[in-house]
Amino acid sequence: MAEFEGILPLWKEAGMTSHDCVFKLRKLLKMKRIGHTGTLDPDVEGVLPICLGQATKVAEYVMAQGKSYRAVVSLGTSTTTEDASGEVVDQVPAPFSITKEHLQQACEQLTGTIIQTPPMYSAVKVDGRRLYEYAREGKVIERPSREVTIHQLDLVEAPLEWTGETIDFTIDVSCSKGTYIRTLAVQFGEIFGVPAHMKKLVRTKAGGFNSEEAKTLSQLTEMLEKNMFAEVLQPIERALEQWPYHEIPQELEKAFSNGQVLPAHTDLEFHDKIVIGKQGVAHAVYRAHPEKPGFMKPEKMFIRSEMENS
Repeated sequence: MAEFEGILPLWKEAGMTSHDCVFKLRKLLKMKRIGHTGTLDPDVEGVLPICLGQATKVAEYVMAQGKSYRAVVSLGTSTTTEDASGEVVDQVPAPFSITKEHLQQACEQLTGTIIQTPPMYSAVKVDGRRLYEYAREGKVIERPSREVTIHQLDLVEAPLEWTGETIDFTIDVSCSKGTYIRTLAVQFGEIFGVPAHMKKLVRTKAGGFNSEEAKTLSQLTEMLEKNMFAEVLQPIERALEQWPYHEIPQELEKAFSNGQVLPAHTDLEFHDKIVIGKQGVAHAVYRAHPEKPGFMKPEKMFIRSEMENS
């Protein structure tokens, strides 16, 4: 079987880790060069772009793009993990009420640039160790807060008012890389002065890929058996659409194929990167040279058959 190359929009099902998905795909496709584009918690289902072959070189570009989620926030109880998998550590002593108007105001308050502190049960590293490693030892340590961006935050099908010891509501969130929706749920609780956690989460979009494109492992297995796998595999260029594309001038083909430093393209005055290719196929991503003003250097290079056969 020839090695596949491209980006696979996988629908990760609940109960599996991102690493589980990569392991299963390596066995299914009989290839090793496979990588995912950011961890999804085991309880979370949704879009997880997988990079195959040379597409692993663009994984960081896929991860840097925004993500979208549908989440159920539960007010009234908090947990050790900030989601439904953890143990309850606090709960309200009596029923309370919240109106739709107040929830919409909270959504507005949490939209834009906000500060989050990563949860203890997360993969963020502090002093060389993952936070979840400390958490499993029963330790709570100081961790750095960071800015994230909530591009859009909408309330979904909400009644005019809720009352109870726990109140659940659904939100749609579009956000930047590094955002913790679990922590966003807790921040809703902080606004209302009650404990809170994330009850359910589905990632509906990631790296420019949406839920309609994504396939489950069982669907991919069936497509592979029917020789239809290529229909879902997306080209490397999908991860590069945010930057201008330029054809390689014939006189510079050898220079580009060797990854030489070249005079900077004028587009680098307006963009941090440009894509260089042939007949629409990307061969390199160039950026301004950090030490040589007026020049550019390759950040990524791809070995493509179009260049080899020229």
